[in-house]
Amino acid sequence: MTTLSERISQSAFDGSRLRVVLLLDLHEGAQQRFLEAYEHLRNQVASVPGHITDQLCQSIENPSQWLITSEWESAPPFLAWVNSEEHVKMVQPLHSCVRDTRSLRFSVLRETSNVAALAPEPPKGRLQANPRVGDGVVRHALTFTVKPGSEDKVAEILAGYTSPEARVDDTTRLRRTSLFMHGNRVVRAVEVQGDLVAALRHISRQPEVRAVEEAINPYLEQDRDLSDPNSARVFFTRAALPAVHHVAAHGKQPTGVRRHALYYPAKEGCGMALARMLARQDELAADDPECPVAGSTIFQRDDIVVRLIDLRIPLDSDPMLSLGVRGPRKTAVLRRLLDTGAAGQLANDREFASFLSRSDMALITDRRASDA
Repeated sequence: MTTLSERISQSAFDGSRLRVVLLLDLHEGAQQRFLEAYEHLRNQVASVPGHITDQLCQSIENPSQWLITSEWESAPPFLAWVNSEEHVKMVQPLHSCVRDTRSLRFSVLRETSNVAALAPEPPKGRLQANPRVGDGVVRHALTFTVKPGSEDKVAEILAGYTSPEARVDDTTRLRRTSLFMHGNRVVRAVEVQGDLVAALRHISRQPEVRAVEEAINPYLEQDRDLSDPNSARVFFTRAALPAVHHVAAHGKQPTGVRRHALYYPAKEGCGMALARMLARQDELAADDPECPVAGSTIFQRDDIVVRLIDLRIPLDSDPMLSLGVRGPRKTAVLRRLLDTGAAGQLANDREFASFLSRSDMALITDRRASDA
């Protein structure tokens, strides 16, 4: 029997310490400028809540290859920092030095130390309790806003492109792309078998995708120039909407499910807490073999919270189940975390049904690889 921990393939909420690995390839002759920028940056990072330590390393074989590792008490404080506008501005001086980067994030599962060399104080944070098995699929999303009044035109452009080649290389495939809109906000969620970074780079190079990106440029609220590496890097950094939790339902995935995306207007400063609460509710639902939720992925950045669900029943047949809350106590928690100006008071079934209708994002396109 598959255990719940095995069905949770992604989670930022298990409380375990986080190890972040940043691989960098510097431009020739940029080492000294990079080191000076890093010296300034590390003093600011040291004061970020949840940060434990970091190390800067240089390859002994290739002086252009560098490595920054950092350790955090848990994933949420790191995600709150790395997704902040403060971080975007803080790392700007590094961009001119760097040819290529790659960020990897790991929960600490086991630890072996030289007992005689242990520091007087034990490390902060706990270890990941159990390995996550999952399905070998990595989930990620991008979000951005378009100019009010352009929504229909943008939807038409985004729905009409030709799907890119699913095969990236021998080990990586693009399995599914689901694109939704909520007002003038666009959310594009991707599922990748294999290497997410390789898949995203593959997608960005496809002529049909590049044509779509160019076509929507005039309608974006945030200007970008994808031909300029720095402009593209800043745009995609700000647009990143990480998956903070994914859980699959009990047993095999059923057929006949329909995908929905729900947008939760979090109260200022409450996005992470809201995502954590929804994740816990979806874990409980996944442990019930009768639950019609076949799978759930929660994406969160700042106060943007999007919950992607695969349902075996119509979305509006059980509004509270579809919204991920059951029972008066959880309803009260949800009310406390939502922006009531956008969500309302949620005092009765009618208001929950109305909130569900407003949260339901419009599906623009949902494309799957033939063997996904």
